[in-house]
Amino acid sequence: MTGPHQGNEPAEHRRFAHYLHALQTVAEANEADLLAAVLRDEDATMANSAVGRHLDRRAADLLTDPAFTAWAQTMAQVVDQRDFLTSRLREWSLLRTLALGEPWAAEELTDASDWLQRMAATTQIVTAPQALRLLAQRGRTRRVRTAASRRLHQLEKPS
Repeated sequence: MTGPHQGNEPAEHRRFAHYLHALQTVAEANEADLLAAVLRDEDATMANSAVGRHLDRRAADLLTDPAFTAWAQTMAQVVDQRDFLTSRLREWSLLRTLALGEPWAAEELTDASDWLQRMAATTQIVTAPQALRLLAQRGRTRRVRTAASRRLHQLEKPS
């Protein structure tokens, strides 16, 4: 997005780069308004992509922070008409539940997207043996089942 050919890039590419930069530097108090503005862009696919990247970055940063819940509720109101973004926020909330060792239902994890299952199986923050065991047995992809088995083995190996 930078370099000598920047002026030749399509307008949506320039807007996308601008949105990513603005979202990365936005003050918390202005975050919801900026997200709403980005989602009003005429190119819905590009807008959803920019907002999705932002949600992923912020959710990862806030995952175990007590502020996550209020943030996710606010973001859910902003993206409530966007199925993918709403689903991604729900999955970040489930990942948080797993990371904090809070109660969860097996169906939530087995019905989750490949992305969520892969995150739960590979991220070091999820240490719940029950979740890893379930993914090792019933993960949707071989990659998830293998990663969960490895993580489970690492957790159960005596130090």
